[in-house]
Amino acid sequence: MPDQNNRRQFFQQSAVLAAGGILLRPDLLFADSDNRPGFRISLAEWSLHRSIFDGRVDHLNFARIARREFDIDAVEFVNQFFKDKATDQAYLRDMKTRSAGEGVRSLLIMIDGEGHLGAPSLVSRTQAVENHYKWVEAAKFLGCHSIRVNAASAGSYDDQVYRAADGLRSLTEFADPHGINVIVENHGGLSSNGHWLSSVIKRVDHPRCGTLPDFGNFRIADDEWYNRYQGVLELIPFAKAVSAKSHDFDDAGDETRTDYLRMMKIVRDSDYRGYIGIEYEGSRLGEFEGILATKRLLDRVFDQLA
Repeated sequence: MPDQNNRRQFFQQSAVLAAGGILLRPDLLFADSDNRPGFRISLAEWSLHRSIFDGRVDHLNFARIARREFDIDAVEFVNQFFKDKATDQAYLRDMKTRSAGEGVRSLLIMIDGEGHLGAPSLVSRTQAVENHYKWVEAAKFLGCHSIRVNAASAGSYDDQVYRAADGLRSLTEFADPHGINVIVENHGGLSSNGHWLSSVIKRVDHPRCGTLPDFGNFRIADDEWYNRYQGVLELIPFAKAVSAKSHDFDDAGDETRTDYLRMMKIVRDSDYRGYIGIEYEGSRLGEFEGILATKRLLDRVFDQLA
């Protein structure tokens, strides 16, 4: 962890650059430190989804848990845990105050359940875009750099490229004046096809529309998987966040489904230099244990890459 003087200097410099009208890329905020490859670790709230859904963890305490339990200073929220609070300024202010009090940065909100941005019907597509407006505004209020959305669509391969790009472009044009990025995760269906999703982002052709490559979400259908390493290689040029998905670990502490060293070499060899978000989804280890196991693995991989 950098000392407080370095942290203060960083935020002062960032404020000066922002005031000067320079668009800061959230994925390039951190230079190498301690001879590491320029990455820091964040925590995705979905890692605690079972604990939150069953009431053992309060969403409002997420930032405190990230800092005090895992020594992680940046978080990625999930809208499912405060679905009816997007326009509740008092609630959002409480979230913001609690995060700031722990010295935790709010990076993004993962958005689900607001309609298909690539819906075949223009009416449905437009409604889905407008459903996301409140989350753009909430993300801005919280100090996030992005909202993560889904690019679900229907129709032929090419039709889905057009429809998803159309919805994403409309939403991105709304988000741009708010200073918020719209980023798409590989999250099932054609969005888990790295070539398809990269084609969509190219068609959107907007600097605020990018990707959130997830190490594990490459299931296109029940029995069809896209190669995860090829997928990340295709999505990383557009990345504004990265999700280190984990499920289980062997006796050496390595993730059993993903070769983290191989995956992080792909990330390192790109231009992305930002947070790597832990997203633990396993069941053999408890959520807290799984998060810690993922963090230990990332720390070891970072050292190997140094």
